[in-house]
Amino acid sequence: MQTPERLDGRALAFIGIALLTWSSAYAAIAYALASFTPGEVALARLAIGALCFAALLVVKKVPMPDRRDWPQLTLLGVIGLTVYHLCLNTAETRVASGTAAILISLVPATTAALSAIWLRERLSPRTLTGLGIALVGVVVVVLTSGKDVKIEPMAALVLVSVVACSIFFVWQKPLFARNTMLGVTGFTFFVGALASLPFGLHLPQALMHAPASHIGALLWLGIAPTFIGYIAWNAALQRAPASQVSSFIYFSPPIAVLIGWVWLGERPTLLTLLGGVITVGGVVLANARRRAPARAPVVAAPAKQH
Repeated sequence: MQTPERLDGRALAFIGIALLTWSSAYAAIAYALASFTPGEVALARLAIGALCFAALLVVKKVPMPDRRDWPQLTLLGVIGLTVYHLCLNTAETRVASGTAAILISLVPATTAALSAIWLRERLSPRTLTGLGIALVGVVVVVLTSGKDVKIEPMAALVLVSVVACSIFFVWQKPLFARNTMLGVTGFTFFVGALASLPFGLHLPQALMHAPASHIGALLWLGIAPTFIGYIAWNAALQRAPASQVSSFIYFSPPIAVLIGWVWLGERPTLLTLLGGVITVGGVVLANARRRAPARAPVVAAPAKQH
């Protein structure tokens, strides 16, 4: 018999590890960008993560995915990892790390929308309302994401990252049915790292001139959010229902804003915080499940007289 899925202490611990590591990534990216280009940060992060996954696959003797899935996995690695990280890193050259985290919180709602299109899942009125509210919040965040209250075009690149991440999640789902989770994840990371090579060709030279603290930020990105974060998140998914686990991702933006404030001194404006609250609120509403109506008690029929 399988162990019943429940949100126990271990599941909460795994979720906490994933949220802390993922939320710290935005500030770590901004910190590393002082010495490295967006492409170099993407290459370093994906390469370190790929090496960690390679070691894990060898130790655990995890088989590679079915060869018929390699083309789709290759496309997923390029879109969901290379494009995602390049756009996010480039955006953070102009957008605060907390702002980027707020915009990334649209991923669950965007994933729901793509699932409705590709998997023909029907969106309820509550989901559509939540998506609309979240869009309003995104507009507020984009308008206030620069140093002044003005339009910051770079923030739009974070939205590209949101779509890329959502495609990554939706297209992966059918592949887990015939491949191992670690095999699929490791393969996409190998592809993502290779596809990032043209954008980080000068990484060795940059490493020679970068201070140790900025190199440490790259190591943190590759090991903590990329490797440990994914392992912890998947461990939580194995212990508790996916709907419960995924709901915790909405705590990531405020954690990221707090980390960016403490680590980088990024003070969010009141309008940015308001936009973040609206965005997260809309995303939560879009993903909230309607409670099933309580069943009326069944009244036994009176026994017939004989």
